[in-house]
Amino acid sequence: MIIAVLAVQGDFAEHENIFRLLGYQTVQLRQKSDLFQQFDALVLPGGESTVQGKLLRDLDMFEELRSRIGSGLPVMATCAGTILLAKQLLDDPTIHFGTMNIAVRRNAYGRQLSSFHIDGEFGDLNDVPMSFIRAPQIEFCSPDTEVLSEYQGRITAVRQKNQLAMTFHPELGTDVRIAEYFIRDIVVPAMSQTEKR
Repeated sequence: MIIAVLAVQGDFAEHENIFRLLGYQTVQLRQKSDLFQQFDALVLPGGESTVQGKLLRDLDMFEELRSRIGSGLPVMATCAGTILLAKQLLDDPTIHFGTMNIAVRRNAYGRQLSSFHIDGEFGDLNDVPMSFIRAPQIEFCSPDTEVLSEYQGRITAVRQKNQLAMTFHPELGTDVRIAEYFIRDIVVPAMSQTEKR
């Protein structure tokens, strides 16, 4: 199994480290030609969503990635990556991939000085390290979207079919449980379905 990590901007190296701790091979997506490597899942890291969206378009990677996500490629998004997936941004008219039925507000917790860390619940998991850094907030999700995590009544992690999106950073440390969940519950079933076709 090969995990691709978007590496045009943001904290892609930290995601690579987590999946390597689990024994998986990773590849970086930096330019259009990288999209034609073999990979089974995609990670959209935190960073600057506006910059990432612009670079994806400038590098002619945007449409290919949007098509693959829409066709069922498993994707895990954190922070800025969640903004890329959202169908609606409440404080920005720009829509990026728009593949996930969520409405997101950017920088909902304030600026960099308002960043914070908690140990929270994620699905059936307890005491999961979560770092919120200029974090967005998921303010709405459709009925076909499963809420996996909340903090003080705010939605912080959701899943819609092949897409997992979080407003926090689970990759800043050595806790691999969310990455394990992504592999077990999203990537492996998707690969099994592909093999049956």
